[in-house]
Amino acid sequence: MLVKYLPLIFLPCVLGFPKKVHIGGLFDDEAGIRRTFETSIKAVNKERHVRKEFSNVFLMAESNEVGTDPFEVSQKVCELMGTGVAAIFGPLNRFTSEHVQSICDTKEIPHIYGRWEPSQPRGKGINLFPHADTLAMIFDQIIIDFEWKIFAILYEGTDSLIRSHRLLEIKDPKRHGIFLYHLGPGPNYRKVMKEIKDAEFENIIIDCSIDILEEVLRQAQQVGIMSEKNKIIVTSLDLQTIDLEPYQYSGVNFTGVRLIDPDSPVVSGIVKMHEAEWGLDNPRQLRIEPALMYDAVQLFARAFKQLKDSIEGDVKRLPCNDTINWEHGYSLSNFMRVTEMEGLTGLIKFDTSGFRTNFQLDVVRVTEKGLKKIGIWKSTNASKWSVEWLLESQPPKFDAELSLQNKTFIILIAISHPYGMLKKSADTMTGNDRYEGFGIDVIQELSKMLGFNYTFEVQADNVYGSYSKKTKKWTGMLGKIIAGEADLAITDLTITSEREGAVDFTMPFMNLGISILYRKPTKTPPSLFSFLSPFSAGVWWYLIGAYIFVSVVLFIIGRICPAEWNNPYPCIEEPEVLENQFTFKNSLWFTIGSIMQQGSEIAPIGLSTRMMAASWWFFCLIMVSSYTANLAAFLTVETVVSPFSNVEELAKKRTIKYGAKVGGSTFMFFKDSNYSTYKEMYEYMIENAADVLPPDNDAGLTKVLREDYAFLMESSSIEYIVERYCNVTQIGGLLDAKGYGIAMKKHSPYRHSLNTAVLKLQQSGLITELKKKWWTQKRGGGTCREDGGQSQAEELDLDNVGGVFLVLTVGVAASFFYTICELLWDVGCTSLRENVSFKEELMAEVKFIIKCDNSPKPVRRRKGSSNRSGEDSTRGCTPPYGFIPVIRTSSSDDK
Repeated sequence: MLVKYLPLIFLPCVLGFPKKVHIGGLFDDEAGIRRTFETSIKAVNKERHVRKEFSNVFLMAESNEVGTDPFEVSQKVCELMGTGVAAIFGPLNRFTSEHVQSICDTKEIPHIYGRWEPSQPRGKGINLFPHADTLAMIFDQIIIDFEWKIFAILYEGTDSLIRSHRLLEIKDPKRHGIFLYHLGPGPNYRKVMKEIKDAEFENIIIDCSIDILEEVLRQAQQVGIMSEKNKIIVTSLDLQTIDLEPYQYSGVNFTGVRLIDPDSPVVSGIVKMHEAEWGLDNPRQLRIEPALMYDAVQLFARAFKQLKDSIEGDVKRLPCNDTINWEHGYSLSNFMRVTEMEGLTGLIKFDTSGFRTNFQLDVVRVTEKGLKKIGIWKSTNASKWSVEWLLESQPPKFDAELSLQNKTFIILIAISHPYGMLKKSADTMTGNDRYEGFGIDVIQELSKMLGFNYTFEVQADNVYGSYSKKTKKWTGMLGKIIAGEADLAITDLTITSEREGAVDFTMPFMNLGISILYRKPTKTPPSLFSFLSPFSAGVWWYLIGAYIFVSVVLFIIGRICPAEWNNPYPCIEEPEVLENQFTFKNSLWFTIGSIMQQGSEIAPIGLSTRMMAASWWFFCLIMVSSYTANLAAFLTVETVVSPFSNVEELAKKRTIKYGAKVGGSTFMFFKDSNYSTYKEMYEYMIENAADVLPPDNDAGLTKVLREDYAFLMESSSIEYIVERYCNVTQIGGLLDAKGYGIAMKKHSPYRHSLNTAVLKLQQSGLITELKKKWWTQKRGGGTCREDGGQSQAEELDLDNVGGVFLVLTVGVAASFFYTICELLWDVGCTSLRENVSFKEELMAEVKFIIKCDNSPKPVRRRKGSSNRSGEDSTRGCTPPYGFIPVIRTSSSDDK
């Protein structure tokens, strides 16, 4: 009986999971990850008798160091599976790890790793690293809370660019500018950092690997983009592992995030337990990848214990050249995904998609005492993605704004329309009430937003500021700013690289460029032959050619067509001759009559000539209609002609003087330019400085109005002038792109707050409203604006239609001249034929013409010539076409 039950007693021992479970580890050249893998296994084996979650679980490490060759890694995986491993851990390299994942999926062996992936596939492998999309959310939320509108991203490579791309995909209408800068191959990254510094970026995100992060930060500090005016965010989760002491006293606003909380009892306890093996003196030195590997082994041990308790089975040896797989592999993976534990990287829990969830990130800032936690971000707040800022650590965005409360600034202005002007009032005013203008309103709005007070001071000489090589000092407004005599300056003050080297500017509150102010182009006087304008010269020549061609073809077709040959004497049934109406002269007359829409007495008879005539009439219909439609426009519209249309043409015009405000930013633009045309213009202005360089814009406008002079100035000022002076205008486009900003002392602590406020004014549309107010409404604005609703057609002057009268005059004169010639020719022929005196015949013709009555003209013949032959009596001519002879009979014939 006992023999029967022996198989049942030993069956669980045969079919159950072994007490020693082999797990394979594949490691790159990172020794720290392998070390934590093996020490975590030792910790599980050591605590299997103490902790229930590890009971009856004994892990055996099969560690292997691999390179980057996929074939070599695949062979190692096959060797491990041949020994009967329950899971594969690693490697860290993404390319080789994909091959490992493929083999594990085929054999249904769990693949466990911990690294950042740009696109983590659902259900494949178990990755303890937080999902890339989830991590991107915290940095976007920090940027929103810090109210960064413009910032630069300094990235290392493809992975960093992908992380930045996810940040860029998040739409925020309040964000104004994100600029990407690539670190390059290294090890010298200073060139790109200098570009960031020259671009005056205060807000910078640094996204690079922990391997080069320390060197990047060191070079950034050397270049000067980690000063007290800069705000830095580092995306690496290992920020706490590097030496941050050089930046603790630099004043830089240095923010980062971390997944490992060194103050956590769990972290400090585990690190203390393995400090000898790991060689760490402080939990802050523990990097994220080794910590994730330690947690991965702990998670596997718990999941395997649950699998062992719920299923009876065994771990198989799986040769790669066979189709056998492990039927319990997916079950083990599922147990790992549903298991929760507290590890070095916080709470380890997975969502239904297999991605890590419910983890916590600490927002830290570098202070004089080291890293300080200032906020907490939890992935469970997926609906809000908000950072829980600690009460004692408000976001740095408020620090500068609070410092402006109740501050009193001395603000320099210049009497320059429309930026700063004296109010027109009958009452006596004092203080700030004396001034008005665009710049005055901008300061008022900024004061309301930031809560500061201000006192305006007028720059008496209206000099904005330039560097004097003689005195080695800055003049004008900028000189007072540098000397500390004033805090801010606002007017049409252009931001230039030279000025930014001496003072700081806010971001531009107005964008503009250099253009040309000149008299309005004169209208071209009407041409005498304006009636020819509807068609180009080519069309007219084609029309003349078509007229001649059709006339010739009509003449030829008329002679060919039998129907066009007619009997000149219908009473004669069998005529000896036939006549054709389409003589060459008649063909010309027929075609010209069609063009003039007057027709003629000639009518085609044959089918071919009618087809030809119909085609010509259709052609004339379209051409005449097109001509008539365009004629009105060309007679009434006057062409505006300018002596030049751009700055290149102006430079070539030796007859037109040009210049700019002496010492202004426009003048300096031509001085510093390397473009050959601009250099020539600068040399011209220097040679004729006394005549072409006015002291201010008003003097330049006066020269434009009184002389043949073109004034180079900012486009915004030109817009203001042309609204009030109707005989000047802007010529050409913009020569450059720049802006007006508010000047302040170098490294001013108020710059960020003022920048933010200016951005808010632009975003709300208030800047646009103020510009419309002072450009087109106040102080005569809109005077020169044309009212399109009340425009009337202008009457035509003789200059518009004079050419038509000229054609008529020439036609009448030519007709009269040709008539005289015909008369003289006919008189000459008659005098010869009738043998009479030419003078006598001419006098008789003139006397008859002078009578101007309706009496018939007698035929003059010699005496005794009445019985001449019919040929002589008819002058050798045949009756005209359509002539019907009439036969009269006398009464004597009836008798």
